[in-house]
Amino acid sequence: MLLNDDQVRLQHIIDSTREALEYMENIDRSAFEGNRLLQRGLVRCIEVIGEASARLSQSLRDANPHIPWAAMIGMRNRIIHAYFDIDSDLVFKTATEDLPVLLPEVESILQDLMRPE
Repeated sequence: MLLNDDQVRLQHIIDSTREALEYMENIDRSAFEGNRLLQRGLVRCIEVIGEASARLSQSLRDANPHIPWAAMIGMRNRIIHAYFDIDSDLVFKTATEDLPVLLPEVESILQDLMRPE
């Protein structure tokens, strides 16, 4: 089955979210703060999530207002353009609180799009 652009972008969001959650398995705040490689890996995942969100069609974003698309895109923009001033508290909160909630929501959207009509 050939995927359309929105399906591909949603899969990118899912893959990067899963990767970030895998990185954070059994990681507490102290371990996070002491591991720059982990921090950079999470930042990269968040960048991809934001970029893929920005490239989704407006109609898909409008049809799913429960997903904080603008916040996801905004975080990506801040990370890219203010790379010297990344808030590690926000990255940690995103990875531990926001991404676990986001994953099943985006998986559900993709599953709905993949259903034959």
